[in-house]
Amino acid sequence: MHLRQNIIEVFSTFVLFKGDIFDHWVTDSKLRRSMHNCVEQSSKQESEIFWAIYWHRIWQVQANPIAVAHIAAYLQEVCYWVARKMKMNVPGQHSAADFFQTAIARVDKVIKGFNPQLGSNLKIYAEYTFRNLIKDLLRKRQEVDICTDWGLLHKLSQKRLVESLKQAGYPSQIIERYVLAWNCFLQFYAPHDIATAHKLIKPDNLTLQAIAQLYNTERLSQLSYPSPACTPESLETWLVTCAKAVRSFQYPTSVSLDIPAPGQETGELLDRLTNNFQDSVLDEIIIQEEVENIALRSTEINQVLSDALAKLDTQAQVLLQTYYKQELTQQQIAQQLGIKQYTVSRLLTKIKKTLLVELAQWSQKTLHIPVKSDVIDSMSNSLEEWLIAHYRALVLSSPVESLK
Repeated sequence: MHLRQNIIEVFSTFVLFKGDIFDHWVTDSKLRRSMHNCVEQSSKQESEIFWAIYWHRIWQVQANPIAVAHIAAYLQEVCYWVARKMKMNVPGQHSAADFFQTAIARVDKVIKGFNPQLGSNLKIYAEYTFRNLIKDLLRKRQEVDICTDWGLLHKLSQKRLVESLKQAGYPSQIIERYVLAWNCFLQFYAPHDIATAHKLIKPDNLTLQAIAQLYNTERLSQLSYPSPACTPESLETWLVTCAKAVRSFQYPTSVSLDIPAPGQETGELLDRLTNNFQDSVLDEIIIQEEVENIALRSTEINQVLSDALAKLDTQAQVLLQTYYKQELTQQQIAQQLGIKQYTVSRLLTKIKKTLLVELAQWSQKTLHIPVKSDVIDSMSNSLEEWLIAHYRALVLSSPVESLK
């Protein structure tokens, strides 16, 4: 993969795969025009960090889809290398291109979770988030793949069922009906052995009749609108539909920004995105100050966490180096140390909690940030970013790596 040459390219081009590897950069004309106009109106040549903060700020103020598209373009390399690394570490039928499309389709998770006020680096945070998104996808796919439809329905939460049905486009009245049918199913049909619940077979006819009868009774008080009685056959169809919706929800389809708009032979989805934000960089000085403050805060956080890291005992420091610098998995570390994987997980959690306390105390004292649950979550993300960046810098500065 060759690096993009200028700011306009960085914020307006996308990876095109050939098979499972990078082929070339594809330019989106609308994003290129948008970025060109912004650069032309800027009083000086700004850095990519400036523009990343700029587009993130546009998104915060107006939730503008063009801002999201620019950030998605900016994060293409990060997403590509995360996908490639995950492919090397995870054997199976999944391709790097699959991982890439899965992660970049959820770039909204990166944008929503990114907190520049804590000195965050958008690319490092994106790497951390993309990796977690792919891991979560693999976990959910494994769960879905090993379950029968009936076993899957038993492993569901109501929240996930509702999300899946909404994603599938069902109206609220149908969703309400399906959720009631699912709850009746749970009440009447349970696995005998929790260990084999994922292999649960279809209920017999008598059980389906009992579930349908319960539904027909409950609908009179539980549904917010009049609904006809259901038969065992229609109830079975509803439950299978729920299972299919959940499977589809776990395998989201990526939508390209440059495909024709629905119902049209020509024209792109991006053509419908309008520049309804201020077409100038009037806040350039403010954003530049914000970038400088972020850089200063990053330096301060680096010092706080470096000092906290130095206070850790040798075992804790070695464990962090093995996990972040050598990039071994928790299972690989457990095998090396002759302990269980969950023990490694607990040790890492305990170490990071120690560092997080130091960061929280410093933030409360220096930045006067109240320590609340959402702030702690944000700080935890910032800590993970810092650990990734800190140990990567050590790798890059080592003589062996520098010769590669």
